[in-house]
Amino acid sequence: MAEPGGALRSARWFGGNDLAGFIHRASLHGEGISRNALAGRPVIGICNSWSELVNCNLHFRGLAEAVKRGVLLAGGLPLEFPTISLGENLMKPTAMLFRNLMAMDVEECIRAYPLDAVVLLGGCDKTVPAQLMGAASADVPAIMVTGGPAEAAWFRGRQLAAGTDLWHYADDVRAGRMSDEEFAELEAAATPSAGHCNEMGTASTMTSLVEALGMALPGTASIPAVDAARVRAAEATGSRAVGLAREELRPSRILTPEAFDNAIVTLMAIGGATNAVIHLLALAGRVGVPLTLDRFNELSASTPVIANVRPSGEHLVEQLHRAGGIRKVLAELAPLLHDDALTVTGRTLGEEVAGSKALDRDVIASLSAPFAPTGGIAVVRGSLAPDGALIKRSAASPGLLSHRGPAVVFEDVHDVAARIDDPALEIGPDSVLVLRNSGPKGGPGMPEWGQIPIPARLLAQGVTDLVRISDARMSGTAFGTVVLHVAPESAAGGPLGAVRDGDTIALDVDAGRLDLEIPAEELRRRLDAGPAATPKYRRGYGALYLEHVLQANEGCDFDFLRACPGEVAERDPLGLLDGWVGGW
Repeated sequence: MAEPGGALRSARWFGGNDLAGFIHRASLHGEGISRNALAGRPVIGICNSWSELVNCNLHFRGLAEAVKRGVLLAGGLPLEFPTISLGENLMKPTAMLFRNLMAMDVEECIRAYPLDAVVLLGGCDKTVPAQLMGAASADVPAIMVTGGPAEAAWFRGRQLAAGTDLWHYADDVRAGRMSDEEFAELEAAATPSAGHCNEMGTASTMTSLVEALGMALPGTASIPAVDAARVRAAEATGSRAVGLAREELRPSRILTPEAFDNAIVTLMAIGGATNAVIHLLALAGRVGVPLTLDRFNELSASTPVIANVRPSGEHLVEQLHRAGGIRKVLAELAPLLHDDALTVTGRTLGEEVAGSKALDRDVIASLSAPFAPTGGIAVVRGSLAPDGALIKRSAASPGLLSHRGPAVVFEDVHDVAARIDDPALEIGPDSVLVLRNSGPKGGPGMPEWGQIPIPARLLAQGVTDLVRISDARMSGTAFGTVVLHVAPESAAGGPLGAVRDGDTIALDVDAGRLDLEIPAEELRRRLDAGPAATPKYRRGYGALYLEHVLQANEGCDFDFLRACPGEVAERDPLGLLDGWVGGW
């Protein structure tokens, strides 16, 4: 990033003919990097979330090498650095608990080190938004290259999605339609390569939205992880990072209200994950864009679904890529987008997608003949969700989108595990399953517990879906008539904490309503009489999280990390580079 007078940001570390410059240059000499390699070259950081604990990101060492090659070809100096990595499957209680921690790690590394631009290398669900949030707050030129979807698994002659098909087979096991031996056979086949989920789950949704936001090179979102084109995309990204450094094209110039509109339209059109709503709200908060759930609802109503990808459709992201990828989706959506939004290429979104046409109409439809007339996600409000809740309409049962039924309440996920298949549980096809104490504070971390399983005896009777309501999230690979992100959550005093077994709950998605049908006075009485929530953590990061996390309708970021009005990104907040202040 250019400093006043045209000097690079890194020149404040390496350009001085003084003791500070000596120490800074000598630190890199110790790595075998010569003084000539530093002279006038942009220093490009490669923010790598590689980890052997995160199979989605396991191929990132090779991608980082390709990024370095691109940086060198363009005349820059690449310096790779690690951050913590968040794995959706292995981290407990949930990777979402640590998204903000990773964002802080990324932000402070970018701010504190001599970087003129940074390449963000992420893939698994929370790594992408965490890196974007950190880079947006640091506001040093940044560009992202994502890891790509994994190869499809094959099981008994059928191509499988990483999560969506698993949920179907899990129900088959519980209903007695699939043996344990067959399920073990599925397990052995389920994950054939590195890469993130290969349907339109949270990972593929977020990589798609990075491209729609203008923070990645056009056409790179959907390239499979094992495709050589993914490596070439990493090289091209490294080269472009050098241009970003010289042009001082910062995230604050790209992440505008118009860019967020473009991302929301794309989210709705691809039937993307509900988790993306939380991440976009958090990212907007980092750059001071006043984004609310109402904007999602407005754009959903005017955006059709044009991507036929599981769980909302039939295909996988690989087929979407072969049909032209997100670049072609954006081209089809052009009349609904802000085509003058700037991208990391230095060109507008309209310029980048002009003339593109989908290659397979069974995968990417036109606006005139969409797969569904309105967007994949709807916002509902009412006495049960005063600050809003979400439902993935494109993956729900149409017959349950307007429903009234008696509540069956579970206090937490352990209560679900203990009672969901209990023969004594009073439940039927009209019941509404309610899960509470699973939100940002109650979970803690808002785990993906919202897709409450259907009781085994109802599965055996042929019941495949029930209305389910919670303050939790659910996997973007999941499906069903599931109302999520109820705000405020029960642990923060929300109405979900007042629901009792047998209470009537009314859901009307078309009307945007979710109501607990009890008198307002009774609702207040129950909430006033309810027990105070006991904090799950009393020390460390967990305690910090519980004290500062915002609710789902505000993105679950920390209150102190949101942009302040009129704030300018601090390059050197303490003036530490004005003279030698370090140690040997």
